[in-house]
Amino acid sequence: MSRPRAIIFDWDNTLVDTWPTIHEATNHCRLAMGHELWTIDETKARVRLSLREAFPLYYGDRWEEARDIYISHYAAIHLERMCPLPGCLDMLEALAAEGIYLGVVSNKTGDVLRREAEHIGWSRYFGAIIGAGDAARDKPAPEPVLLALAAGRIAPGEDVWFVGDTVTDIECAVAAGCVPVLLYGSVDASEFIRLPPRLRFADASGLYDHVRGL
Repeated sequence: MSRPRAIIFDWDNTLVDTWPTIHEATNHCRLAMGHELWTIDETKARVRLSLREAFPLYYGDRWEEARDIYISHYAAIHLERMCPLPGCLDMLEALAAEGIYLGVVSNKTGDVLRREAEHIGWSRYFGAIIGAGDAARDKPAPEPVLLALAAGRIAPGEDVWFVGDTVTDIECAVAAGCVPVLLYGSVDASEFIRLPPRLRFADASGLYDHVRGL
């Protein structure tokens, strides 16, 4: 396998732990819209797509109202609760020092995503931070990855990794013509049977050690 020239990362629960915040904002929205609340496991299983793709499925014609409720509550609590995952800062620093182009592609709304990266001081590691709404389509479509790579004048291929924690990330990597890499994995490994990752790492340090050894 080629040493990566570029690595694009998912954001939520790949680099930072945001499940508790996502879960609270989701249930706040569901309660306001008159829907049954979800358990944390249900939230983890169902929150994969961007708001503009997922909310019409859940809320029908009222999806824009639900979107505004969700975004408002999330914005009120996300910065104070966001927590970098263990080893990720060291990994990003080491990869950047090796001259590898780094980017972020997330289904979180772009402005919110960039605000979080700036808040924890990580914006400087990334050549592009692409969120939902920044490209014509959101993950798992390839457009956000291609947009992130274009900022570094890099073409997708065997020397570009896309790293994430869900099957949506693996689908996105394959669609964009990049190497699909799973970090941490999923609560249900069976979902990866149809489309397995090329590489899988239990933690950030494992990922960096592998890159260093190539």
